[in-house]
Amino acid sequence: MNKLHNRTARIALAASVALAISVAIPAVASQIRWYDYAEGTSLGKEQGRKVLLFFWAEWCDSCEKMKRETFRVPDVIAFLNKNFIPVKIDSDKEKRLAATYSVRGLPTTWFLNERGKRIGSRPGFMSPDLFLSILKYMHTNSYREMSFTEFAKK
Repeated sequence: MNKLHNRTARIALAASVALAISVAIPAVASQIRWYDYAEGTSLGKEQGRKVLLFFWAEWCDSCEKMKRETFRVPDVIAFLNKNFIPVKIDSDKEKRLAATYSVRGLPTTWFLNERGKRIGSRPGFMSPDLFLSILKYMHTNSYREMSFTEFAKK
């Protein structure tokens, strides 16, 4: 009887662990892992990955729309987390940083290369499809060889 009890307890424990893991994994993959500027730019250089800087503010309706509509799409989340170091910057709290990147309107998205050098920026709201296309354009280094318009036609 004791062996049966131990076996049942082990099965219950294994099932609990499996359930905890299955619940935890989708939660991690279901959102963008945002970094602050210092940590994100440092990680980009360390890991040899491009950095995405997303400048926003609480009062910005287009920023909220992008968070709600673009940053919640699973394909966007997966591609961004896998291929970039995403950095979210509140331009009201980080005015000096926003000025350094010449942010004039919100949202503004900047891309930095693996060494932290500026590649380029795009102001305004981006739909999930457009945003994912731009991410792919940047990630594949296609910006070195062609315009985004040419890339989008392929």
